[in-house]
Amino acid sequence: MASFAYGSFARALPHRAHGEDPLLLRALRGESVSRPPVWLMRQAGRYMKVYQDLCKQHTTFRERSENADLAVEISLQPWRAFQPDGVILFSDILTPISGMGIPFDITAGKGPIIPDPIRTQQQVDALRELVPEEAVPFVGEALRTLRAEVGSASAVLGFVGAPFTLATYIVEGGMSKNYTHIKKLMFSEPAVLHGLLQRLADAVADNGAQTVQIFDSWAANLSPRDFDVFAGPYLHYIIKKAKEASSRAHPDLPIILYISGSGALVERMAACGPDILSLCHSVDLEEGVRRAGTNFAYQGNIDSGVLFGSREAITSRVRETAQQAQRAGVRHILNLGHGIMQGTPEDAVAHLFHEAKNLQL
Repeated sequence: MASFAYGSFARALPHRAHGEDPLLLRALRGESVSRPPVWLMRQAGRYMKVYQDLCKQHTTFRERSENADLAVEISLQPWRAFQPDGVILFSDILTPISGMGIPFDITAGKGPIIPDPIRTQQQVDALRELVPEEAVPFVGEALRTLRAEVGSASAVLGFVGAPFTLATYIVEGGMSKNYTHIKKLMFSEPAVLHGLLQRLADAVADNGAQTVQIFDSWAANLSPRDFDVFAGPYLHYIIKKAKEASSRAHPDLPIILYISGSGALVERMAACGPDILSLCHSVDLEEGVRRAGTNFAYQGNIDSGVLFGSREAITSRVRETAQQAQRAGVRHILNLGHGIMQGTPEDAVAHLFHEAKNLQL
């Protein structure tokens, strides 16, 4: 994959007779709903006291995310507290890579650590094919349990890491400020990087969620021309692959694409063919719609920093964001432009949900 040709791959979800479906799915199909559905990225986790208490007993992130019972419990904590319209599985985008033969850990304060970064063709060739049923059986188990727990009250969301973002962690060996190693690989041995990206793209698997969000968290660190070579083609590939698989097992599976700092990439995100564009707060929502068109649903895009502000500021931003989507004439999921930040007051999150669920547009 050496280039990315742009075109319109947008699609509206088919209308079906699903009277008992969750609000989020009905809104995405364009059915008449009383308000936009709302859920928040990182709505489960470290800002919640109940999660902090659980961490005292279950001290490692991987224990919490790779034990189906714990992952379900953590995923349900914000659902019990706030009743969001979407319940996203508590997990990490790196979870599947251990099944490919890439050891990793996630530590407090440092984030992901990959002790043996992949930087050579020999290392790429040594990677194993991912068999989800063997490597990550807890993911499917947790998603099935969540669907049984929440019923039609909320939609259950799964998520995957996009190939470029996964490759960034794998090549860098963890978090990075300058992305030196992956850019060195891009500009000196691109065939090695393409080999890794394709292996990661082939590892994406359907796991039973009602909606799937793709996180390409680091793609905005690419220039647009490099996005067209190293990110865009693989996003289009996994979206097309997921659509083909879901047409057999889970018809009309909605796919959300999120890129942090995506202001320069809105049109390119649209060209990848998702159903929903999740815009970060660097993009004005109405401007994003003008740039990408009204064939997509949109998600976002409240600045997560607003949650550190006054109740009045939160209320105002919730209403303004919903009104922007209404003026633009698009299907909309109310969300943040980025995940909930550590230290966010829990009562501020509660206020956002209260205001969102009582919107009158």
